Amino acid sequence: MADQVEIHPNKLSWLLNERIGKNFNEFINSYRIEYIKHLALDPKNRHISLIGLAYESGFNSKTVFNTYFKKETGMTPKEFLKQNA
Repeated sequence: MADQVEIHPNKLSWLLNERIGKNFNEFINSYRIEYIKHLALDPKNRHISLIGLAYESGFNSKTVFNTYFKKETGMTPKEFLKQNA
């Protein structure tokens, strides 16, 4: 991403913190969460577990996924599915 906007990665991280209030990982994970929510609600993906969707979206661990999902949405992934199913 830093290469695309032609700035040093540290400067990109600083800008994200300064303007958005999120570090680089939080910024990227927020997009991953939105993507997972979209995938989870698509009937074509009902055969894929939430953790499978998380790995597909770029999360490397179940703990990071669950923790960040709750931080970003205020609910667990399971609660999200129940509310939106």
